[in-house]
Amino acid sequence: MRRTLPFLLLAGCAPVASGGPVAAPLTEAPQVAATAETDPVDTAHDAADDPAIWRNPADPAKSLVIGTDKKAGIHVYDLAGKRVSFTPAARLNNVDLRETQGRVIAVASDRADVAQAHVSLFTLDTSTRRLVPMGRYPAGPGEAYGMCLWTRAKDKALFGFVVLKDGRIDQVSIDVSGPSPRVTTVRSMKLGTQAEGCVVDDRTGTLYVAEEDVGLWRFAADPAAPATATPIAKVDGKTLVADAEGLALAPKGRTGGYLVVSSQGDNAYTLYRLPAVTYAGRFRIGGGNIDGTSDTDGIELALGDFGPDYPKGLFVAQDGDNAPDTQNFKYASWAKVLAALEL
Repeated sequence: MRRTLPFLLLAGCAPVASGGPVAAPLTEAPQVAATAETDPVDTAHDAADDPAIWRNPADPAKSLVIGTDKKAGIHVYDLAGKRVSFTPAARLNNVDLRETQGRVIAVASDRADVAQAHVSLFTLDTSTRRLVPMGRYPAGPGEAYGMCLWTRAKDKALFGFVVLKDGRIDQVSIDVSGPSPRVTTVRSMKLGTQAEGCVVDDRTGTLYVAEEDVGLWRFAADPAAPATATPIAKVDGKTLVADAEGLALAPKGRTGGYLVVSSQGDNAYTLYRLPAVTYAGRFRIGGGNIDGTSDTDGIELALGDFGPDYPKGLFVAQDGDNAPDTQNFKYASWAKVLAALEL
């Protein structure tokens, strides 16, 4: 959800109210320059939303970034940010991908019907760099919003988590082994208010969800586990500023690494150390030849060597204000993020 800061930042002056509640001032955070940016999406206003990353294991420099345009469809970009294909679709919001059954499967939350949530499935054809539709499947009543995937370690079963706009989370089993995909709702969970961003740690089977004005929660991802939410970090106006939006993971070892959150209210990204989920720092994208990011909805992070520009990993963030062009996605080096935060 996008929120306009209700104050003006004047040089040398404190924030000046422009009517309504006064938001917290921007907190200090080091800047990391964007290395590249994608072509703008085709539709205007609140359109670009959420990215996913496919790392090409044979040639990491030929990896791909998927990004939703929630008014038109879904894009595929190369690492220079050039759009290499576009697949028209219904109102897709969030997207995630996994490799399963020998294919790269992308799954997006589908908001075309606000009374009935759906998920749209695609196969990523890595040779043609196109997303091929596999079908659109009902997930449960309500408006689909967030979406993330989990591959269960013990049997490689694929599950999706559809975050509904009212805070309900429907877990679906996704079976693509047969001639037609099968999508079955296996569990529901609930948060109190609007939520969207989610990510699953495949190592530990932990689902993380951002309740926008409240904070971060975790659940056990296995459908046989209790549907109990555990609070792990609060929206406090300093380390995490509402809306708490996209989530991403930087795993390290068996349980360590970082959970990254889009702190949309002050255009920053907050890191928490895993597994204890303790505050580790925050940063912004900006200060380079490419404009920075603001009002970020979705983020994604993939570790590993993506070529000389991204030797330790690629961080992608939606940019909510890419004026004078329409919205797009910015790329940043994860190595530079770690260096800026001295981690």
